[in-house]
Amino acid sequence: MGRDYYAALEINRNATDADIKKSYRRLALKYHPQNNNKPGAYEKFNELAEAYDVLSDPQKKATYDKFGEEGLKGGIPEEAGQNGAWTEGYTYPENPEKIFRQFFGGDNPFADFHTKEGHEVNIAFGGLRGRGVKKQDPPIERDLHLALEDLFYGCTKKIKISRRVMNEDGHTSSIRDKILTISVKPGWDEGTRITFPKEGDQGPNNIPADIVFIVRQKSHPRFTRQNDNLIYTAHISLEKALTGFFVEVETLDSRFLSIPINDIVQ
Repeated sequence: MGRDYYAALEINRNATDADIKKSYRRLALKYHPQNNNKPGAYEKFNELAEAYDVLSDPQKKATYDKFGEEGLKGGIPEEAGQNGAWTEGYTYPENPEKIFRQFFGGDNPFADFHTKEGHEVNIAFGGLRGRGVKKQDPPIERDLHLALEDLFYGCTKKIKISRRVMNEDGHTSSIRDKILTISVKPGWDEGTRITFPKEGDQGPNNIPADIVFIVRQKSHPRFTRQNDNLIYTAHISLEKALTGFFVEVETLDSRFLSIPINDIVQ
């Protein structure tokens, strides 16, 4: 008699896709080698992975439901008109850890897992987040380098980020890009912070981190900035320093100023 994948996952044959995922999640966490070192736990963990690998795939599940394990792994006759050909049988990849990781999409799968007695489980992922209470990840800070002209006129910056987003099944996740738009206001200071709430990586057991951009002013070839003032340094000869002169300055908005210097420059 072939294996009963439904019994392995402790579900009935009318189970929905959501039921299959929910049961695999619960049992895989229970029997994972990192959480269970009892004899037979790894074999059970491996059995769960094979059952989930079959039942989560509509085509493999349909073949198994109709022909059992023998038909699934040995192949079945192709449809009429295929010269008696048989389909290629299913081969379990024997990699339960890979299936486990693909299911959880790289998130910490043990973050909210507890034993039936309610005690926290000590694991190598760095501890648990608490008894089902979600905590927000620490802010992610990034520098936003702006030219002095950007801070004088104001501008718009578009920044692409890549983050992990939960899929519709609520269990797996994927990496997706998103464009964040920053409207830089004229006169912003060095150190101004722009916060995008909860735009960090998503996960089933966390609140996404805020992403914070911090304004960093680029050096300028002519001016240095002190609060709202611009400082211009002119290099002059000794003769001009003693006799007076005009300083020609091109401003940030492309105007030319001729500033008379009548006092002796020390």
